[in-house]
Amino acid sequence: MSLPSAYLTSFKNTAPILQAVQAAQAPQRFTQKFLEGLGFASTNDRAIINVLKALGFLDDAGVPTSRYHRYLDQTQSALVLAEGIREAYEDLFRVNRNAQEMAQAEVKNKLKTLSEGAYTDRVLTQMAGTFTTLVKSADFSKAPVAEAGVDAQETSLGQEQDDSPSAATSQLNAAPPFANLAYNLNIHLPESRDPAVYNAIFKALREHLR
Repeated sequence: MSLPSAYLTSFKNTAPILQAVQAAQAPQRFTQKFLEGLGFASTNDRAIINVLKALGFLDDAGVPTSRYHRYLDQTQSALVLAEGIREAYEDLFRVNRNAQEMAQAEVKNKLKTLSEGAYTDRVLTQMAGTFTTLVKSADFSKAPVAEAGVDAQETSLGQEQDDSPSAATSQLNAAPPFANLAYNLNIHLPESRDPAVYNAIFKALREHLR
C-alpha cells in the first residue's frame, strides 16, 4: 500500500514551515533542533519531520535528499512538492488522478477504503487534513524542470536509436524476400563441330531465361 503513515497533528504552521525550509540552507541532518532553529519549537510542529521523510525530502536518517535540494529552488518548489505528494500518496492518485482537487471529507473516505480499516477515524481525519494542507502549497500543473529534462532526454535517445545500426538491420530485414538474390549458371556444352548445335542451345537459353 502506497500511503504514508506519517501525518500532522496541527496544520496551521505547515505553510510557514515549508517557506522557512526554502529560505534556509539545507542542514546536514534535519533534526528537531534544526526545526526549532527555524522558529518552530511546538511539539505539534515536530510531526513535519516524518512527513518530509514520507514525501522523499529526507532519508530515514533525516539527511536531505536531492528532492529537498531541488525544493530550495523557489522557481519550482511548488512543483517539486507536488512530485513528492504524488509519490507518497500514489494509491490515492490511482483512485482519482486529480486527488489534489478532492475535498477533505472525500479524501478521508478514500483513505479509509484504501487502508482497509488500518487506522482509527481520528487518525484518518488527521491524514486527510495533512494531504489537503500539503496540496495547497503544491503545483500540479506540470512536472518540475529536472524531471521534464529527464523525459526529454529519454525521448531524444529514443529518436537516436531509430538511426542506430540495429534499426538499419531491421530495415534490411523488412526488405522483400529474394530481392537481392543472384544466380550463377554453369552450362556444359557438347563437343560438336557444327555451329548450328551451339546456336540452338543459346537460343533456347535466351527464351527460357527472360
